[in-house]
Order: sequence, then structure tokens, then C-alpha cells
Amino acid sequence: MASQEIEALSSALARLPGLGPRSARRAVLWLVKNRERALPDLLEALDGVSQTLIECDTCGNVDTVNPCGICADPRRDAKALCVVEDVADVWALDRARLFQGCYHVLGGKLSALDGIGPEDLNITSLLERVSVGEVDEVVLAMNATLEGQTTAHYLAERLEKHKVRITQLAHGLPVGGELDYLDEGTLAQALRARRPVS
Repeated sequence: MASQEIEALSSALARLPGLGPRSARRAVLWLVKNRERALPDLLEALDGVSQTLIECDTCGNVDTVNPCGICADPRRDAKALCVVEDVADVWALDRARLFQGCYHVLGGKLSALDGIGPEDLNITSLLERVSVGEVDEVVLAMNATLEGQTTAHYLAERLEKHKVRITQLAHGLPVGGELDYLDEGTLAQALRARRPVS
């Protein structure tokens, strides 16, 4: 049996996405074996993130500055706005370096089963950004899930009254797929083949 502290660390790591109890135990064993060089760096990085990580007031991205690096970048096309469900989707799309506009993070997707309605998402701030009149195109980059497509349809209806072109990613995305898990080639094709929302 491991000590209470080791069990607590394993338990904490097992709650991270993509790590189960066995993977968490392996990570803890690796950290114990390499504690001289690995633990100080990990602790410093975790402390730095916990002290400086904030949510961007403009788009909802997570960064150490506000506005975030993407919103503050003058090379970005502020007339193109890509709406995503989560911060991981911003990072996935931006990693591909194909979209040169700005982003808006909803903070989730509509889901009646989970009790998530429009008031639980950053929809009001999206509509405010579009109503200013500086946005020409809104790309709805929702995940290809039932909830994602429901969210995209709802947003398209809400955005109809604004003088803005509404597009969504092409359906080359796998059904049930999530943007964060897709390769750059798939993301590139989906962005290039985006189309108007009917």
C-alpha cells in the first residue's frame, strides 16, 4: 500500500482528462523516481499557472494576460470571428495556424440533458461583440456532436438579425469528433471548406 500522500497525488492526477487510475499511478511512480529533476520544474510551473492564469474578458480564452495574446495581436483580422465551445478548441484551431481572425469561447454547448441553456453560455457577450458592427464573418466551429450542432443552429438564429456572414466548418469533421483531438490536416480542410449556414 502506498502512503496517504502518494494516494492523494494519484487520486488528483486521475481526475485529469485522459488519465485513469492506472495512468495516474504510473505518472506518480515516474515523478517519485525522477523527483530530483522533475518535481521542482513541475511545482514551479503549477505555481506559476495558479498565480497568473486568467480568463480573457474579450473572448474567454485562458492566458496570463488580459486581453489574451490572440485578442491583443494587431496582425489578427478582427472582422472574422470564430466561435468555439471551449478553450481547447481555440488552441487546436490556432495550432493549425490557418485561421487569422479572432475567437469567442462559449464555455460549453447547449444540452437539455445536462441542464445547460443559453443563459449558461457566453452568448450575450458574443452578440454584443457582433452588434458593434466590426465583425463581417462569424464562423461557427462547434464540435460535430448533436449538442454542438444544436448550439450552432441556435447561434445562427440569434445572429440572423445582424449584418454578418455566418459560416460553419465543413462536415469533413467526423461525427461525434471533438476539435481538440483532430489533426491539423483535418482542421485545415474543415476551415477551407467552411460554408454559409442556411
